[in-house]
Amino acid sequence: KNNIKINLFVETTLNMPKTIAYVRVSTDDQDYRNQKFEILNYCDRSGMKVDRWLEVEMSSRRSAKDRRIDELLANLKSNDRLLVSELSRLGRSTGEVIQLIKTLTDQKIEFVAVKQGFRITSQNNKDMTSKVMVTIFSLLAELERDLISERTKMGLARASGKKLGRPKGPEKSKLDGKEDVI
Repeated sequence: KNNIKINLFVETTLNMPKTIAYVRVSTDDQDYRNQKFEILNYCDRSGMKVDRWLEVEMSSRRSAKDRRIDELLANLKSNDRLLVSELSRLGRSTGEVIQLIKTLTDQKIEFVAVKQGFRITSQNNKDMTSKVMVTIFSLLAELERDLISERTKMGLARASGKKLGRPKGPEKSKLDGKEDVI
């Protein structure tokens, strides 16, 4: 009899919805504290707790696998919840973030972006307001990253007197003359 009770408890616990918090920093100079603070503050206000933290040190330019997004999705199931401090932690481009949120809601996984105040569930993912807001905030985050990168390059170039960026290749390209096809 005791074994049955224990097994039922374990099975019930394993099937309970869980909350996973995903935090990502780009370099080892950064730390997770600000993101964790925002998420924990949200949880405290909302009366929830984080069951698991997934901490990743990886540039958003790297693949979803490198950023452990595949692992994250594999650990989430229907009725679970994913918390991030802000949309830009999920991906670099607007399209990538929107696709990931669509995947989450299709699987009936609740998604919360604390900084933007988003709480998207499978029930509200179909409404136009949620779709527009996710698109706008993702686009703004992408533009902000691009502007920061551009300003950084300009500042470094002024400081060093060098032109930054990818070096120019040979004058002639193998694609020259094929503009119409392209």
